[in-house]
Amino acid sequence: MDSAYRERRSRRQIEGPLAPYFGAYSEYLADLGYSYVSHKMKTFIVGDFSRWLGRRGLGLGEYGPENEAAFIRGSARRHSSKRRGERFVLDSLKTWLRETGVVEAPACEPTDTPELERMLQEYRVYLADDRGLSPPTIENYSGYIRRFLTSVCDGQDLELGTIQATDITDYVRRHAPKDRTFAAAKDTVTALRSFFRFARYRDYIQSDLAATVPSVPGWSMTSIPRAMPAECVRRLLDASKTWRTPSGLRNHAILLLLARVGLRAREIILLELEDIDWAEGYLRVNGKGRQQRPLPLPHDVGEAIATYLKDGRPTSTCRRVFLRSRAPFDTLKASSDIGQIVRRATRRAGMALEHAGAHQLRHALAVDMLRQGLSLTEIGQMLRHGSPDATRRYAKVDLDALREVALPWPGDLP
Repeated sequence: MDSAYRERRSRRQIEGPLAPYFGAYSEYLADLGYSYVSHKMKTFIVGDFSRWLGRRGLGLGEYGPENEAAFIRGSARRHSSKRRGERFVLDSLKTWLRETGVVEAPACEPTDTPELERMLQEYRVYLADDRGLSPPTIENYSGYIRRFLTSVCDGQDLELGTIQATDITDYVRRHAPKDRTFAAAKDTVTALRSFFRFARYRDYIQSDLAATVPSVPGWSMTSIPRAMPAECVRRLLDASKTWRTPSGLRNHAILLLLARVGLRAREIILLELEDIDWAEGYLRVNGKGRQQRPLPLPHDVGEAIATYLKDGRPTSTCRRVFLRSRAPFDTLKASSDIGQIVRRATRRAGMALEHAGAHQLRHALAVDMLRQGLSLTEIGQMLRHGSPDATRRYAKVDLDALREVALPWPGDLP
């Protein structure tokens, strides 16, 4: 944002409790890289909100979600419609006020007993430090265990030593019904086994309750990998070559990493500038379980990344390779962001696919390698599978090899 506009903006005056901090917050938004239009909209909403608080005699530490909701409802009536982004602007303002120490963060609501919250926090540290799990997985496991302990303890004091095998079986029977998917039910029992191994490791229990967690009925290796057809992959990559906007350059590089190198969505998000060795031509990938693996960097993939870094990546102190294309220019947050990029890219390329996520490109690479004659061991090494079973399922899509080992149909074909 140019200096002339910064100077004009600094002379603006607003009323209300936010007036002393308006200039600093305005500079904060400018430093994040918001455009002129976005910056004007956000500061206008903040000024309007400050005047609204002042008319009601509310200070910065005296308003809560109910006041914000009332302001938004009143704003919709005044402007005949709800202004886009008001909730986001107010949430961002609240975060900035807390980070700068203007207001204090609210105390945690007493939804859990202190013993339960302490136990869950210790369990999270164990999953992160000892098991090396990712933050989303840790939060998922913690949610399962919070619901289990709340149900079993029934509001009483947390005593892990009193939990019996029958308590676990009854809970799984109630919370893994037949109408749930196999994966969802399996996540429940996996989290329970993990928690009881942690509890025994820390001497909170003396018996091996992890062994008493029942298994969820299911059959392994039943599904077929949903690989994107090879022709669709080629169309997608060819179409992405023509995208010259900053977001288009970023998305083209991400698609190549998925389709040519087979990275997972999370691995792309965690990729940092120091992980690329341009001289030797390889990537250092931060995979599952905190494992770092070097992978060769194909020429076209490296060229796409270099073009994005030169012509598309916004100026930022963040060391992650791929950033948001709009302010604030920080890192992509979750694997779903990569999946959304792939889905939008397929639509932009004129393809209507039933399954169009980031993992479908990884599956497509494995299928293509298999059809080129590479062994399952080589494919597993390329995709960094922790277990041979994860690679073995691709044998089901190699129809030519299956025909060679198929037994003849007895009698005449129907």
